[in-house]
Amino acid sequence: MAGGPQRRTPWRAAMEIQDDPSYTIGIGAEPENRRQVTVKLIWISIWFAYVAAPVEDLLGDHHTLTGDLIGGAGLVAFVAAYLALVFRHTSRPLERGRVLAVLAALIALATALSLTLGGAWLVLFVYVCVASGAVLPAKLSRVVIPLVTGVLAGLGAMTPGAPEYLAAFIIPALLGGFAMNGVRQMALTARALREARATVAHLAANEERLRLARDLHDLLGHSLSLITLKSELAGRMLPGKPEEAAQQVADIERVSRQALVDVREAVSGFRRPTLEAELAGARTALAAAGIAADVSRAAAGHPDLAPDEEGALAWALREAVTNAVRHSGARRCEIALTEEGDELCLTVSDDGRGPQGTHGNGLTGLAERLALAAGHLETGPGPRCGFRLRAFVPLSRTPSPERPTLSL
Repeated sequence: MAGGPQRRTPWRAAMEIQDDPSYTIGIGAEPENRRQVTVKLIWISIWFAYVAAPVEDLLGDHHTLTGDLIGGAGLVAFVAAYLALVFRHTSRPLERGRVLAVLAALIALATALSLTLGGAWLVLFVYVCVASGAVLPAKLSRVVIPLVTGVLAGLGAMTPGAPEYLAAFIIPALLGGFAMNGVRQMALTARALREARATVAHLAANEERLRLARDLHDLLGHSLSLITLKSELAGRMLPGKPEEAAQQVADIERVSRQALVDVREAVSGFRRPTLEAELAGARTALAAAGIAADVSRAAAGHPDLAPDEEGALAWALREAVTNAVRHSGARRCEIALTEEGDELCLTVSDDGRGPQGTHGNGLTGLAERLALAAGHLETGPGPRCGFRLRAFVPLSRTPSPERPTLSL
C-alpha cells in the first residue's frame, strides 16, 4: 500500500478525495473529471425508463413518417434540455431567469407532443416535475409540481386514449418531483458543509500561525531587548573596563542560547501532532470518505507517554488514515491504542484491498520516524483481510499528573 506525503493532514486528505479520479463524486459536489461526469449521468439516466412509452409509440406504426420525424426531433430536444437543466443546476444556487426559461420550454414541448402524438407522450410531464423538484427551491417547487401535474391530468382528459396512462403517470410525477426537491436540498446542504469544512481548516491554520507568532513575540521580545541593552553596555565599557564588558558579553551569550532553546521548543510544539488532534482528524477524514470509523478502543493521552513518542504515534495515525482514505477502498476502519508490556501500540486496520506491493515513501518515512522514538512499525494483512498497521513506542513509566487522560 503506497504512502502519501508525510505533511498531508487528515482534513486535507479528505478534501482531496474529490480530486482523485478513482473516487466518485459526492453529494452536492461538481463533477471534475470524466469518470465523475459519467457516474452522474448514469444516476440521472435512471429516470429514462419512462421514455420507453414515447419511443415505442415512435417505433410502432401509429403516425406518418413526418409525425415520427417531428416526434423524434422533439423527444431529442426535450431530453437534451432536461439533461442540461438537471445536470448543471441540481447543486447550484438558482439562476432564476435561465432555469425558468428552460422549464417553460420543457412544458411547451411536452404539451405540444402530447396533443399531437397522443397519450403516450404525457410521460414527459413526469420529467418536467422531476426537473422542477431538482432545480427549484422548496417553496417554489411546492407550487410548480402540483400545477404541472394538473396540466398532465387536464391534457390526459382531453387526449384520446390517454386515461390508461394517467394512473401510471400522475403518482410518479408528484412523488418524483417532491423526492428530487429533497435531493436538491441535501445536495445544497452537503455543498455548504464542504465549504464550511474548508473554512474551518483555513481558520485553524491561521489560528496556529497567530499562536506561533504570539509565542515567538513573547519569547524573543524580552530576550532581544536584553541583548540589545547589554550590547550597548558592553560597548560603553570598552576599552576602559574590559572585565565588566566581558561579563556583559557572557550574559549576552547566555541569553541568546536560552532564546534559541525557547524558539526550538516553540517550533517543535508547533510541528508535533498530538493523538487527540489526529483522532479527531481521522474521524473527519474517514467520515468524508464514507468509511465507518471505530475508535471505541482509542484513548488519547497516556500518563507514561512522552511527547516525542506521542508525536510519533500521531504521525503513524495520520499516515494510516491517509492510506485508508486514498488507497484501501475500505468500508470500515478500526483504530485502537493498547498497552503491550512496556510499549504502547497503535493499531489501524481496515477491510479494504490489503497490501499492494512494497512500501511507499510515506510508510518508509514513518518507520524511520518511529525508530527515532525508539519504536518500530509492523504492516501486513489484517485479521479479516484488508490492511493493518501497528506502530509501537516505549512508555517512560514516569506518570505526569499535569497531563490527564482524555478519552475520545
